[in-house]
Amino acid sequence: MIAGSGVRKLDVHPDDRGRLFEVLRCDDPAFMKFGQVYVTTAHPGIVKAWHCHRLQTDFFCLIEGRARFALYDAREESATHGRIDEYICDGQTPQRIIIPPGVYHGFKNEGDRDAICINCPTEPYNHEHPDELRIDAFDNDIPYDWNASGSGLTGS
Repeated sequence: MIAGSGVRKLDVHPDDRGRLFEVLRCDDPAFMKFGQVYVTTAHPGIVKAWHCHRLQTDFFCLIEGRARFALYDAREESATHGRIDEYICDGQTPQRIIIPPGVYHGFKNEGDRDAICINCPTEPYNHEHPDELRIDAFDNDIPYDWNASGSGLTGS
């Protein structure tokens, strides 16, 4: 696992009306601070990648659909520099993915309907000076193939 990242299966509480699960609480050991909460969606087959942050830690949770998340540790000082982690997520069995600063990440909708993801980052989005670095999803030096069926790992 990439240093500073984490994945945790979330406890789902279903009843005859639906279900409830907590993505992040202020008393959770993983909680750092609150920046904002936002929702991002992707149509079937769409890739939203690659980007990373200088300051912000992300707390992603897929809440609807099926998606493949990939993380790439670009931090030269990290013990896991160059490592790629991949997670297949399904909205029916929610997981929280923690992505620290300096780790490129993205996701691909692997389902047949829109994938819906919630993020609770530690920083609010700064429209004038965004805290993000972006590279093309397909034309880059990251050894990962979003077009691969199944795993996109191509070596590390």
